[in-house]
Amino acid sequence: MSKFNRIVSKVLKIKASRITDRTSPINVKSWDSFRGLLLITEIEKGFGVKFSMQEILTIKDIASLKKILKSHGINPDEA
Repeated sequence: MSKFNRIVSKVLKIKASRITDRTSPINVKSWDSFRGLLLITEIEKGFGVKFSMQEILTIKDIASLKKILKSHGINPDEA
C-alpha cells in the first residue's frame, strides 16, 4: 500500500481497498469539512509539501488531490 493510500485510509477511516480516483465527499460519509482539512494537513506533512489556497480549493476528489501532488513532483501512487 502506498503512503498516500495509508494517509487517506487513516484520515477518512476507510479501507484502502475502497480508495479510487473517484473517492470524494459525495461517496465517503466520513469525508466532511473537518476531515477534508485534516486530509490536506496530513498529506502536506507526509510528503513535505505546502499547498496554496488556490490548490486546496480545487480538491474535489482523490484524483484532484493526486494531480496537485504530481504538480509538486510527487507521484502518490509510487510514494
